[in-house]
Amino acid sequence: MNRVILLGRWPQLMSKYCDLPMDFTDAAIVRVAEREGIDRVFTTDRRDFGVYRISGRRRFRILP
Repeated sequence: MNRVILLGRWPQLMSKYCDLPMDFTDAAIVRVAEREGIDRVFTTDRRDFGVYRISGRRRFRILP
């Protein structure tokens, strides 16, 4: 049985934000937001999501 690992962009994101550090879940949320054009996120993690950028420049609009 062959196993294929699709790395995609999340390892780049985790490396870019390693000083926070960014975990896999945050990287997945940022990647989905980039892919879907979403800029709003509902989170209590204001510190990290205040730093993360969508597609390099745009900030998240943090709810609530």
